[in-house]
Amino acid sequence: MKRKVIIMGAAGRDFHNFNVFFRENANYNVVAFTATQIEGIENRKYPKELSGRLYPNGIQIFPEKQLVELIKKHKVDEVVLAYSDLKSEEVMNKASIVIAADADFKLMGMETAIETKKPLITICAVRTGAGKGTIARMVLEILQKKGLKPVVIRHPMPYGDLKTQTCQRFASLKDLDKYKPTIEEREEYEPYIERGFVVYAGVDYENIIRSAEKECNIIVFEGGNNDLPFYRSDKQLKIVVADPLRPEGAFSYPGESNVIMADILVLNKINVASKENIIICEKNLRTLNKNAPIARISSDLVVDKPELIKKKKVLVVEDSPTVTHGNLSYAAGMVAAKKYGSSEQIDPKKHAVGSIKKVFERFPNLGKVLPSAGYTDEQLRDLEKTINNIKCDAVILGTPANIARFMKIKQPIVRVLYKPKESGEPILEKTINNFLTKLR
Repeated sequence: MKRKVIIMGAAGRDFHNFNVFFRENANYNVVAFTATQIEGIENRKYPKELSGRLYPNGIQIFPEKQLVELIKKHKVDEVVLAYSDLKSEEVMNKASIVIAADADFKLMGMETAIETKKPLITICAVRTGAGKGTIARMVLEILQKKGLKPVVIRHPMPYGDLKTQTCQRFASLKDLDKYKPTIEEREEYEPYIERGFVVYAGVDYENIIRSAEKECNIIVFEGGNNDLPFYRSDKQLKIVVADPLRPEGAFSYPGESNVIMADILVLNKINVASKENIIICEKNLRTLNKNAPIARISSDLVVDKPELIKKKKVLVVEDSPTVTHGNLSYAAGMVAAKKYGSSEQIDPKKHAVGSIKKVFERFPNLGKVLPSAGYTDEQLRDLEKTINNIKCDAVILGTPANIARFMKIKQPIVRVLYKPKESGEPILEKTINNFLTKLR
């Protein structure tokens, strides 16, 4: 008899686990997905075009708040948790709710990782906002100097029309306009494209890896949030990035697993974290992984127009995942605002409209920053209105995406990016060189 299953997700790992394990598995019947973390991704369907022969009508996606109701309605046997960036106690809380509703609770790990014969470097993290992208681009530049031709595969962020997002290839800024990605997707893809790297992403990661393999000699996979890698290879280097601004993050889910599996740990942002937090973070990492070398990286701010900040009233716009479910109250934009002496950082909360106002209500930890939430057309419009509602001398964009490319912002724009630099012995570069040597 088929086991009835609900997959709890956030439009990423949930679809991947379904595609790899459940889609053609006649022993299971996935009756629903639930969605959380990302605004506007529930109340839609995983389309029949991607669901396979066992699901000719596709699979409905519901808000996670309906989970218990769905378990009882469909007499569900098993609930699979398939999203990341959770505190360990949150995972157990969800397990308790599921078990109390008379279903089994399951976590899936590397059993859904897809094999590749190409050399593979995976860059995952302890928490969202640790700086995976910054480190990944540093790795890519090292590989490029060695004469290699890498391709980047990015963890999925399919928040739009799933049928059109099966396998996406981004090689130019025009491709961003072609696929109409969300701000979060732009934040991830733009910095790679601007440096001349090809990025793959989408929904079907079997399709994606086979396409990427055709145009590279090494693959770099950048994870999302603090999720596990989607791929494995017998020629693999596992890099895991930690953020000493949140030293307790080592014990998150599934970041803790990433730390345990890591071949090398990267302690990022050491120039902005306190010495005390750096010590605590390293101690926590060593509790879980005693052997992996630890590279120390400074993430230095690069500000294009610092003169627009000094003694000015500014609005700070930050990378949304970092300051929402990543639990940081601020990020690069606010650091720049203070470093370059702004007279005031305007609190955007009272100026927020519509769906952006709801983001502030959902994440009360937010400081005087505006998260770059733009997962839907409504959010994009509300974000633009919120920015233009605020009387300020400049808008500081702490997000890697230049949102002024697709929004009409009245105020002057200041862009803030991070430039990584290894501190002390070049452990990261040495580790990569050793990995490449073993491939010969």
